[in-house]
This record gives sequence, C-alpha cells and structure tokens, in this order.
Amino acid sequence: MQNRHRIPVRPQVSALRDHVPAGPRRVRRSSPIRGIAAPLLGAFLCIASGACMQTGDGPPTDDAPFDVLITNARVVDGAGNAWFRADVGVRGDRIAAVGRLSGRAATRIIDAADRVVTPGFVDMMGQASLVLITDPPSAESKLRQGITTYLSGEGGSPAPQSAQTQQNPPVIDGDTLRWRRYSEYFAILESYGIPINVVHDVGLTQVRRVVLGVEDVAPTPEQLEEMRELVREGMEDGAVGVSTSLIYPPAIYASTEELVALASVAGEYGGVYFTHMRNESHAVLEAIREATTIGEGAGVPVHIYHLKAAGQRNWPLMDEALALIDSVRTAGMDVTADIYPYIRNGIGLGSFLHPRHYARGTRAFLETLSDPELRAQLRNEVETDSEWENWYQHVGMDWNNVLIVAASDDVNPDVINRSVAEAAEVLGTDPWNAFFDLVQAGGVSVNPLSMNEEQKWAAFRAPFVMIDTDASPVNPASTASSHPRAFGAFPRVVAKYVREDGVITLEEAVRRMTSLAAHRLGLYDRGIVAPGMAADLVVFDPAELRDMAEFGSGAMRYAEGVDYLFVNGSLVIDDGEMTDARPGRLLRR
Repeated sequence: MQNRHRIPVRPQVSALRDHVPAGPRRVRRSSPIRGIAAPLLGAFLCIASGACMQTGDGPPTDDAPFDVLITNARVVDGAGNAWFRADVGVRGDRIAAVGRLSGRAATRIIDAADRVVTPGFVDMMGQASLVLITDPPSAESKLRQGITTYLSGEGGSPAPQSAQTQQNPPVIDGDTLRWRRYSEYFAILESYGIPINVVHDVGLTQVRRVVLGVEDVAPTPEQLEEMRELVREGMEDGAVGVSTSLIYPPAIYASTEELVALASVAGEYGGVYFTHMRNESHAVLEAIREATTIGEGAGVPVHIYHLKAAGQRNWPLMDEALALIDSVRTAGMDVTADIYPYIRNGIGLGSFLHPRHYARGTRAFLETLSDPELRAQLRNEVETDSEWENWYQHVGMDWNNVLIVAASDDVNPDVINRSVAEAAEVLGTDPWNAFFDLVQAGGVSVNPLSMNEEQKWAAFRAPFVMIDTDASPVNPASTASSHPRAFGAFPRVVAKYVREDGVITLEEAVRRMTSLAAHRLGLYDRGIVAPGMAADLVVFDPAELRDMAEFGSGAMRYAEGVDYLFVNGSLVIDDGEMTDARPGRLLRR
C-alpha cells in the first residue's frame, strides 16, 4: 500500500479543497420528522416544570380516551432525570399525556404494577436491514432487548447499488428484488412492513465498490465526483450521514482527503460522519485524530463506532482515548462514541492477515493461500509485525482465545462455537494450517478475546458514550451461531453495569440508550417520555431485565424481562409475547 493509507497525525486536506465547502450548508427538504419542534419544546418544558398532564394538541380539559393507558408506573424519562411515579397515556403513535391519569378512559389499560416505563432503546449500530424482510423472525433478537430503533450501516450499506454490486439480488416468494438507490430500497421495505424503526447511513465502502471496485486504487477527479453524487443521492433520499469501516478492504484504501470530500456532502444536509476507525488498538489515538480531522474538514459531527482499546498492552489507552474525545468536545467539536458491553469483539477471520494482501481483491489473494511458502511468510509476519491492527497479537498470540461463530457452507460446521485451536483438532491439522484453511474457505467470523472490563467501566463514566449491538437482527432458526451482543447487549447494560457492577445508575443507562442516541441520529421526537413524543416505549422490571446469551453454544438465547414494547404506539411485545404487528418505520433525516 502507499503512504496515503497510513493514519496521519494531522492530515492535509488542501489537495481536495475544491470539494470541501467552507461550512455545512443546510438544505431544506421534506422529512417525516419535520414539524417536531413544538412537541420537543413542549416535552422539555414539561420535564422542567413537572406539568406533564396534557399534550399540546388540545385544551387542558381534553378528556378524549386514550388508545392505551399505562398506570402505576415508575417513569425513567430518558433525559437522565430521577424516576418518578406517573401514568402514561398513548393516542395513535404519540404519547398524549404523562401524570396522574387514573380514571381516564382508554381502549386498553396496562397496569405497570410499579415496573419501569422508559423510551424505546436506540441501537447505534445494528448492521443490516434487508434481513427484516428476507427473514422476518430475526427482528425478535432486537425487540426482546427493548430496541425500537436502530442505525443500519457500517461502511457497507444497502444502497447505492449497481449491476456489478448486486449480481445476486434477494428473492422473496419468487419475486426478485432489485434497487439502485435508497428511495427504491425504502419502498421495498415499506411494501413488506417491518416491526422496528430503522435509520440508514450511506456506507462509503459501498460507494467505493460501485465506482472503484475492491482494489487498492485512488479515485480520479471524475470518479471522486461520481462518488460524491452517490452520497448526495443517498442524503436526498433520507440517510442520516455517511459511514466508514476503515480496517477492512477496500475501505482501508481510502485516503483521509477522499473521506473529507465525501463526508462534506453529508454536511450539506446536516449529516454525521460515523466511523469504525482505522485502528482500535496501539494507534487508537491517531485514529481518533484522523476522525476528527475528517469531521472538521467536512464540517460534520463525528460518531465513533464501538470505541475500544484492543490488545492487553493497549488497554491503558482507553482512558487516553476518552480524554482526547472530551478535550475535542471541550474545544467545541461535536464528537460522540458508542460501545457494546462485551470484552470479546466480532470480526472476520481474514482480518488476522495484513490488509495489504487484499490489494488486488479478496478472491485473488485467497487463491494463493494454498502455497506452503506463502503460509510460512504470513505466519512470520503475523507473529512478529505489530505495526498494523494485528488481532493475533491482540489475543495474546493464542488461538484458544479466538472463538469461531460463523462459517460458509464450505466449512465443516463442527468448528462453529469452537476456538481455532479446537477447530484444528476437528479438522485433523495444526492451528496455523487450520487458520489458513478457514481463511481460504471464506465467510468465517470470530469473537476474539481482546478487551477488559475496566475499559467498559471507563466508557460508562464518559457522558457522550452510547450503546450498540454491532449486530444484524438474527433468527436462531436460520443461523448457526452469533455474537451474544445480537441478543443481549441492551439488557446486559442494566443487568451487569447497573445492577451487578454499580458503574452507572438506571437513569443514566437509559439516557445513553434513548435520548442521547436519538439526538445523535437527529430523531428529536424520540427518546423522551413526554407528551407529543413518539410512543416508542418499554415496560420492564429493572430487577428482572437480563441478557441470557453466552459465548459458544448459548449465544442465541433471547433476553428476558421486556414485558411490553411499543413501536409507534403499537404493541410488538404484549405481556411478554411477540405480536404480529409491523408498525416500524424507515426514519429519514
């Protein structure tokens, strides 16, 4: 690779200055969340004054019946306030009233019996959305956690598409589904219906694939302009920003200047730059500086996906990383982050090899992996070179710390839920040859043991850190295994970090999982329990909410404790049972 791929301490962006506006230009355009200013202002005035009895839509004496009335609740409002006892009235897709509402008429009355009512949880990185219609039962993995909204996209995204990138389009009930842009994709999802709200960003890896393919090349000025137009198209269709995943080919080949030029288009629409940074270990501080340089150059806020300091020797860097972000925020730049509450991450096994080997494309490289001499060279590189995101060194150079959770059909299924060392025994070979064989087969995902609990505690003490699952919706009936975070990330925050470890309060945990995340996504009518806000609500006993999924064979157990879950005012979990309702929406900026 050329030097343009290295992480600069302070990259120069002058080479593409013609593509970068002096500041973000707001574009007025139609949006489903337009007109929320009055409800939002009313919500905050309500919270400040405690006068949350009525919605602003009618006179104070409005006694119109509610569709649903939740009584005897402890309300944790999502703003970080101490819980308070109240009833919550829902009318249509909105919260109509909060306060003493006993005796009011309602089509349905739910006695919370001193359970907690909170806003629906917001997953800051929930991966794929197409699975919601190709495998609808998969949504239960998120809904059982209390998640009512998630952000889809991490460098990859369902749009834009081209004939080359969509060679194997999905087929549902005999219908072949094709689309090119988000407006077409959204229409498809809406025609089938979904049970959960989804927000999308424009994946810059996907933009690169459409225009440049998968090799290590830099765009010409004409190609860069084509890429910018694809970003513009996605933002016009309702995306909330752009995203990158800079440790994976071909995203790793993008220069900082290229990313500034593309992110600046999102800035014209008030979008955000979301990033899986170029490094999450020894160079995490340099990676944060690159991310903020991109945000500054493009005129956009920055959000860092699954912030971590991977590898035992790098664990102390988490405190420095959080301090660096805090200092940038103090200086006036809007930078936030999220984490998942587990000390094993999830990654493709092929990422254990240096990304430069994929410069001519993944397929071309994998075809060479049968060569014993090349395997010996690669092993030596992995064992001795630490100047890159070396996941083998991050797990203590021990294949027992690398758990296999998914594999292609070409791989013996008996290796799933085993470490690479254990898989070697199944395959009748040594761990290194098992590793190379599995990489060559393709499609192998692993959960390396790379973090410690102390860095999670540090993240929970930083007020700008949110929560993600970093996982697509998963159907246990059609999937061999998964990372437990797909099933338990949000309940685990309450069960472990609130109840067990006492790192944060319930009110603070809920704030991070609701209003903080909703506001980052521009969803200002969600994330707060107050009149006029969207009726995305969770009812649960905070002593009973818990994650059940564990690493290994128990990774796909549903979380327990969500008794009622409302999405846009409709029950998708009713007294602990899933309903068939599909009230979810594609939320557009």
